[in-house]
Amino acid sequence: MSKVSIVFFIFIENNQKFWDFLMSNNLQEGRRSDPSTEIAAKDMDFLQKVMAKGNMSDVYDARDLTEIVFRTMRDLMTTEAAADVADELRTPASAANERVVKEDIADLWKDSNPIVRFLSQVRPALEFDDDTFLFRIAKEGGLPQTTGSDPKVTPPETVVSAVFSATKDELSEARIAEIANFLPGKVRTLWEAA
Repeated sequence: MSKVSIVFFIFIENNQKFWDFLMSNNLQEGRRSDPSTEIAAKDMDFLQKVMAKGNMSDVYDARDLTEIVFRTMRDLMTTEAAADVADELRTPASAANERVVKEDIADLWKDSNPIVRFLSQVRPALEFDDDTFLFRIAKEGGLPQTTGSDPKVTPPETVVSAVFSATKDELSEARIAEIANFLPGKVRTLWEAA
């Protein structure tokens, strides 16, 4: 057993809150981003917006990239602000549509990895610049390096703008302004332009 495994094992044994959190989450559910995991019909409208605006041809890519953009956004936000966004994404889009609860987008906002979800609740907001934000989207999303000459390659800015645009359609003006305060440099500009 490696030193890291031993330390993690001791951490779990000695941290009842962490252990309880892991056990309260269904660890057998697997990651949503597993390509074999079907996409719920409730997620399709939002993901189709992301696909259209992000020049994507695959709904699974739209889902995976949306989760990555959301995770990177949450990393910059306080725990309370991220929870406020999740709560707002669960509310009906309009009074005329009160019965439709937007659990689909709230589910995408919530990290599918229970360990990452727990750690994001106990750690402070991270600080990083716009280049790091876009680098994470490119690397975690498996986007090929862009040279500007290949029209089939979607740059991370396009992906981020697509997710931002679809997300802003679901949020109040106050929440949109709050999120903007957490975003760095050109990422904030992408948010405001979306």
